[in-house]
Amino acid sequence: MESFENQNTKPMSVKDWLITMLITALPLVGIIMLFVYAFGSNENVNKQNWAKAQLILMAIIIGLIIFAFIVFGSLFAAAMASRN
Repeated sequence: MESFENQNTKPMSVKDWLITMLITALPLVGIIMLFVYAFGSNENVNKQNWAKAQLILMAIIIGLIIFAFIVFGSLFAAAMASRN
């Protein structure tokens, strides 16, 4: 029987990664599962680090999208205001 620590640090199989990626590809469920994987205490260390990296990347992309909406929205508003 493997110890609890070895089970959480052993490399994940291709099957485990495929299941993980399929679950996280589902809308809404995937985001919730990323938080479970990232901050759950019983998860594999590799999966935890991957989920944390995915959440950081998602936060950066959402921040860039919000920034782009603000910049282009203000440019559009300024262009529309100068038109009148």
